[in-house]
Amino acid sequence: MSQPTLFVEVHILQSLPPSNVNRDDSGTPKQAVYGGARRARVSSQAWKRATRTEYAKHMPNADRATRTKRIATLLAQRLARPAAEAGAGLTGEQADRLAAALLEPLGITKSTKRDDQSAYLLFFGKKQLDALVQLLDGKAAELAALPDDDLKNEVKKLAVVQTLSTGHPAEVALFGRMVADLPALNVDASVQVAHALSTHAVRTEFDYYTAVDDENTDDHGAGMIGTVEFNSSTLYRYAVLGVHQLRDNLTDAEETRQTAVRFVDAFARSMPTGHQNSFAHRTLPHLVLLTVRADQPVNLVSAYEEPVTGVTGLASESVVRLADELKAVGETWGDKPLRTLATYTAEGDKITEVFGSSLPFPALLDSVDALVGQWLADGEIAPAETAQADAR
Repeated sequence: MSQPTLFVEVHILQSLPPSNVNRDDSGTPKQAVYGGARRARVSSQAWKRATRTEYAKHMPNADRATRTKRIATLLAQRLARPAAEAGAGLTGEQADRLAAALLEPLGITKSTKRDDQSAYLLFFGKKQLDALVQLLDGKAAELAALPDDDLKNEVKKLAVVQTLSTGHPAEVALFGRMVADLPALNVDASVQVAHALSTHAVRTEFDYYTAVDDENTDDHGAGMIGTVEFNSSTLYRYAVLGVHQLRDNLTDAEETRQTAVRFVDAFARSMPTGHQNSFAHRTLPHLVLLTVRADQPVNLVSAYEEPVTGVTGLASESVVRLADELKAVGETWGDKPLRTLATYTAEGDKITEVFGSSLPFPALLDSVDALVGQWLADGEIAPAETAQADAR
């Protein structure tokens, strides 16, 4: 019998002023052709990074994750610290040697460019490094004094791989981890994020700028001349959280509930920072729509396969298109969400009919908290119509 699943989908419409939040290798704002029209695009990787950064702002530093090639250096620093506090400090060379021995079972090879770096980025929790140190049970100095072969044999007795395979921080539980050399360290992501696309066609423009040398009074020309490319857009953003996978990654129901709510909050508030000082492009969404499903996620980007033309404004027309698409998908496939929650500023009977009344964003988060908590406790969420009938 298959395990019950729960998907919390986040659909966002957000307008950006002139900006270049995510550029390609030539400095041009990323784009994609969809529905035969060129659209503004922000990559899923860029928005996942922005979401993770926003999420981490509200977490204690010890509970955060990091993605780095410098795991050996960070571990060596932690190995030296407790030994020094005990009055038997390791030298830098001893700490480096012991860290390398501990990490050897992971199959992390050194970079060809830097001896202090691994060949690839590893995503892990800071608490997991502390747990590796605790495996030594205060014997760091004793192990560091062993010959190479003896040290290698002693490390084999320690549960190094298991330590890094458990106790994941929320960021790793949300966004996952893949280690090609050691599949035992892989963590299936509980979050999927789509590339954000403009709901309409866009055209790239150029900003010509100059900078004046304040100390050069003899030459009234520009001290520097340059250009930067930009566009403006109303973006459709989509992400889906598999609560069942998040629970499996974290194992704790209460932490799962809190993490789900914090993810929705962080994704809604996040913004990639490309050229942020030049454009001050940070905005908030004018629509946050949550759909809760038990069967499968449904990306509603097909609402914009025909580009919005902006006869009455790009934002307002985009909201109506999304309402039409959600209703059409439910009627065509007989597959309506268990719950639909929304925070928006648009007006119209159709919008209210499909999305329900607009909730203040804090109230929307409270509703997510309650629904996820209910599912974790009961293993299911009744459809909205059933829940309303039961209430009567």
